[in-house]
Parts: sequence; structure tokens; C-alpha cells
Amino acid sequence: MADYKIYFGGEFMETSRRLDVVNPYNKQVVGTTYQAGPEELEFAITKAERVKTELKKIPSFKRYEILMQIATELKANRDHLAKVLCLESAKPLRSALAEIDRAAQTFVVAAEECKRLPKEYLSLDWTPAGEGKEGFVKYFPIGLVAGIAPFNFPMNLAVHKIAPAIAAGCPIILKPASSTPLSTLELAKIIDKTALPKGAVSIIPMDRKAGNQLVTDERFKLLSFTGSPVVGWEMKRNAGKKKVILELGGNAAVIITPTAHMENAIAKCVVAGFSYSGQICIHAQRFFVHESVFQSFTSLFITAAKKLKQGDPLSADTDISMMIDEENAKRVETWVNDAVRSGAQLLLGGKRTGAFVEPTILTNTNKEMDVCRKEVFGPVITIEKYGTFAEAVEMLNDSDFGLQAGVFTVNELEINTAFNTIETGGVIINDVPTFRVDHMPYGGIKDSGLGREGVKYAILDMMEAKILVK
Repeated sequence: MADYKIYFGGEFMETSRRLDVVNPYNKQVVGTTYQAGPEELEFAITKAERVKTELKKIPSFKRYEILMQIATELKANRDHLAKVLCLESAKPLRSALAEIDRAAQTFVVAAEECKRLPKEYLSLDWTPAGEGKEGFVKYFPIGLVAGIAPFNFPMNLAVHKIAPAIAAGCPIILKPASSTPLSTLELAKIIDKTALPKGAVSIIPMDRKAGNQLVTDERFKLLSFTGSPVVGWEMKRNAGKKKVILELGGNAAVIITPTAHMENAIAKCVVAGFSYSGQICIHAQRFFVHESVFQSFTSLFITAAKKLKQGDPLSADTDISMMIDEENAKRVETWVNDAVRSGAQLLLGGKRTGAFVEPTILTNTNKEMDVCRKEVFGPVITIEKYGTFAEAVEMLNDSDFGLQAGVFTVNELEINTAFNTIETGGVIINDVPTFRVDHMPYGGIKDSGLGREGVKYAILDMMEAKILVK
């Protein structure tokens, strides 16, 4: 069992508050680390403030080298990092390896983007007042960033805050989830080897009091939070004057039209519905299938879902394993049982054993059921039929969330209609809402969040425009 010191102010330290990290699959302690309190956070803030000017002056070629060094180290340690991630989160090994690959790619993208930070020339003589004058707009680092990352992508979602901060020239203090801090502390070891000023990055599991200070302390100029809507919007209310970026998930939907390539759709939808036990912000939760293909799609979906292999997340052929903890598994079980009692039909699964919930498929649901209305964040999907494409879009939009949506069609009119009328931050054609590459703008509307991630877009949020007029 490894012991991980926490990383704050450019130093690896212990505190008096030990934190055991437990493997959700077998309940064994896989590592021990520490929690920081207000004193340790204050140390990290002080160091970050001291290096702020130095960090701002680092030329882009050096930032590029630093970011690429981190990416290279992630790739070189891929197997080890994936195993750590797998053990702390019960994420199947194949998915853990893919997450490390994405984290490395995110640093590569940040390295490229740091070479093209925005600048702009403005002609000011559009009005008589501007005659003879011109403007030059340059973007400067916003200052100290607070990042709060969730358990479900403990490495890559942390990286989506750290890499843009380095590229923008902002110091950052990141709080990983207490259940999954080990992979990001491994990342801290890699970052510590670079030429970044000590204190530019801190990675600190925190107690509740210190964590709340990330939200309320005015020395932080931006808060970037990924997590639940209830927590995220409350943070925004308490954040004061700082800029706030929220990525809050949703109940993503998929439309299956009669022109969908069924084999391709089934293969993608099963993964989107049950990968990492549905604990993904863009987990495909609601499926709306045209009445002409409803029976065939549903039958093929059930057959494919039955083939998913449950087991030890360290096994290379495991498809689905435990949820993050038994408490969340019990919540999902309750929502499924409530839906069935209210008239939903259980087509597959529905049973829970400890923290494991079977892949579950429901139909005959309605929008008032928790499995439809809320973010289930578990291996549960609903399948319902529709008549017209406009009806499908209306059903999809009838939600408090709006992160991403998938539409399987080859009809250009439906594609254009989907893009123009679906109320989400992203519309994915002939693929699932779970699709994401790390340089695309990513985020939602309604209760799904505020602002956009994706490296370039996160960098822009971490900078402020200043104009020189002469």
C-alpha cells in the first residue's frame, strides 16, 4: 500500500489528517494520503501569489516545453498511472488506460494553444472620436485559479483545469475528490520535475472548511468546478466577485431515426449507456427511438447489454464493475424501484449487489420519474418511442439539463433541425452524447452548467483582455 504526500506550495508534505483511499471493488485500502486544512491551503495560496508575476513572464516556448514534458511523462508511465486510477475508482482498466491517453493529449493541446494566445489589432476610426487612433488588444492571466475535480475522471478532468492554467500563465490550486486523489498526486510528481515555479500548481485533498475557502476566498479570481448541479449552483451563489465555470452533467439523450445504421448505433449506445457504470457526465441516459424501429432497436440493445462482462476492474476484459460506493448504488436501486412501482417496465437488470448495479433498461417511463428527470449517474437507461422528429426533439428538450445530445440519422434536414433546435451545448451526429475530444468546446446550458471547457476555451476564461490605445 503506497503512501502519498500531498503537493502544496511546490512541496510534498504530510498533515495530521490521514486519508485512506479504498478500492470500491474489493473494499481494500489501496493507498493512504492526507487532507489539508486552512493552514495548508493558506501556505499554498501564499506561494501561488508569490510566483504569479514570474509565471506570467514565462515565454510561450518554455510553457510549451513544460506542457510537453508532462505529456511525455504521462505516456511513459501510462500503465502504472492507469492501474492507480483503476484501483482508486474501480474504473475498468481499458477505460483507465484511455483516460491516461486523453490526459496526455490534453497537455499536448495546451502546449500547442499556449503558442497562439489571442492578440488583436483594432482600427478605432469607425467613429469621429476614434480618428487617428488605433488599438492593440492583449490578453493577460486572470490570476489564481481554484479547481475542483470529481471522482469519475479523476485524472483527465483535473488536467482540464491544470493544463489550461499553465498555458495561460495562471497559478492553480486543485482539489481532487477525496475518494480518488491518488492519480492526481501521481501527476503532481510529474509536474514537480518541470521548470514551473514552485507554487504554480498545488494538488491538495482538503477537508470541508478548506474546500469551501476555494469558493469564498477573493484571492481566487476564477473557480472551475466539475460536479453535481446542487453543489455547483450553490458554489456560484457563494463565490463573490470571481469568475465561475461550472460543468454539471445532465441526463443526456439519444434520438434513433429510421435511417440510423442500426449495428453502428447499437455498438455505440451500449457503451454510452453502461461504460463506467454510467458514472459519466455525458452518460447516454434517455433514448428516443422512432416507432418503426423501436422493437428491433430495443431487442438488439438488450442482447448486446447482456454480453457485457462484469468483474474485477483490473481485468483487461471487464466491461462493467462497481459504482464508486454502495451509497450511490443504493440510490440508483431506489430510483429504479420507484419507477417500476410507478408503471415503468423493467426490460433488463435492476438488481444491486453491494456497490454493483446491473446494466438496467427501462421503458414505459414518464418525465416525472427520477430515472428520466434527474441525472441517474448509474448504469440505467430508458428507451421510449416517438412518431415525428419534431416530437423527438421536444421530448429531448423537455429537461432541466442541456449538456450534449446524440442523433443517429443520415437525413440532412433532421441534422440541421437537430443542430438548430436541440437545447444542449453539443449535438453529436451518428454518435452518442458521450463523445468528446479534448480540444472541442464542452459544456452545457440550463442546469448543466456555465461556460465551456476544452483547452482553448478554458484558457480564454483564464485570461482578461486589455487594450492599448494610441
